[in-house]
This record gives sequence, structure tokens and C-alpha cells, in this order.
Amino acid sequence: MKIGLIIYSSLDTVSGGYLYDRKLVEYLRAQGDTVEVISLPWRNYASHLTDNLHFRLPPDFDLIIEDELNHPSLLLANRPPHPCPVISLVHHLRCSELRPKWQNDVHRIVERKYLQSVDGFIFNSRTTRSVVNELVGDDKPSIVAYPPTDRFGDSITESEVRERAKSNELRILFLGNVIYRKGLHTLLKAISDPQTAIRVDVIGGFTSEPKYAYEMERYTLTHGLSSFVKFHGPLDNEPLIEMYR
Repeated sequence: MKIGLIIYSSLDTVSGGYLYDRKLVEYLRAQGDTVEVISLPWRNYASHLTDNLHFRLPPDFDLIIEDELNHPSLLLANRPPHPCPVISLVHHLRCSELRPKWQNDVHRIVERKYLQSVDGFIFNSRTTRSVVNELVGDDKPSIVAYPPTDRFGDSITESEVRERAKSNELRILFLGNVIYRKGLHTLLKAISDPQTAIRVDVIGGFTSEPKYAYEMERYTLTHGLSSFVKFHGPLDNEPLIEMYR
């Protein structure tokens, strides 16, 4: 089967959603399918809407999978008839993020129109499925495909957890790109006056929202948190596994 996957930017982008997409591509190719990545440029939301002026679904695929993140770019491209079945891969909805209500109301209108335009869904969780079903109903084929849980090797044992709990230091691992909706600012405010020994390791890229990332680093310095809050940047494979342990 020849499959097209529509995403923004590169499949090598460092985030949980893009990791999921990479693993999906690896799996499909291992099953003998041909997967072609169709990349649209990463810009801002308003600019993505202008993609509708020129982008159309390519005609030479047996199946097209669209990362739902691309929804503002695909409203007109998804107008029927489709050249083949179109499946939306949904990680989460933009209209569910924390922002002023009027903004989410606008995003909800756009996302609803997009979600109504596809033929089926791949969800990363039952929660995501419930949110989408609440918005557009559940009359389309769908499947929940959970992210893998074994990429970090074997989990630690119960005895290791008990032994670690004897330490007087509370260790917190924040794993995610340093962007507003991930809520690092909430964590930093919560530990600004620690009542016990604490250590926070922040692992994630700074490039998605550089202004916010700078503000978080600045907050750490100006509030005297730098002695126990450390920013590591993005990590993967063995260095990341070690941080989990």
C-alpha cells in the first residue's frame, strides 16, 4: 500500500507527537507499506490558513494520513471527493489548550470543520477520542493506538522505588518542549519556596517558543532556583533513559 503522511516541518522534529509519527512510519514500512512524508512549512496559525489557497491532496496514494496538527492547512484540500481515504491522526485538539475563551472558540470552529472533512481517525488515547467525539460525534471509523511504553527499557522494580523513596530529596523530571501549554511556569512557581530538598531536571527543546523558554530560564535565575533547577535541553536514547532512572 502506498501511504502519504502529511505533517509540518520535519519528521525529525523533537516532540512526543513527532516521535509518535516516526514510530508509525517505521511500523508501516516494516509491514511492507511505502510511506511518503508530505511536509508543509511550519509557520504561524494565520499563515497555515493561507495554505488552503494552493495546497491540494496528491492523487497517487492508496491512503493519506494527516497529522491533526496540520488542520488549518487542510480545510479546502479535504473537500470531497477525496482521491483516497483520508485519516486524521489526532494527538490533541488545539481548542482544548489553555488560552482565552474567544480564541479557543475560533479554533473550535476551524477544527470542527476539519474533523468533519476526514474519513476516519487514529487517536493516541481514549481521552483524545472522547474530546473529538464530543465535538463532531462518533459516526466515523476510528482506532485508539497507544504510544509505546517500552522505548526506555525495563521499568524499575517496586523495591527500587521503595529504596529511592528513602531519600530526603524530592526529584522531579519535566520532560517536554519548553512551551507555555506544557506548564513549566506553574511548576517553577510551586517550588519557589521549597519546604524540603528538591531537584528539578527540565528536558526539552527551547526553539518552539524561544521567548517563553527564555522567560523560564530568567525566572529560575531571578528567583534563586538555579541551585536545584537544571535545564538540559533535548535528550534522547541513553542520556534520557538515565534521567528516568
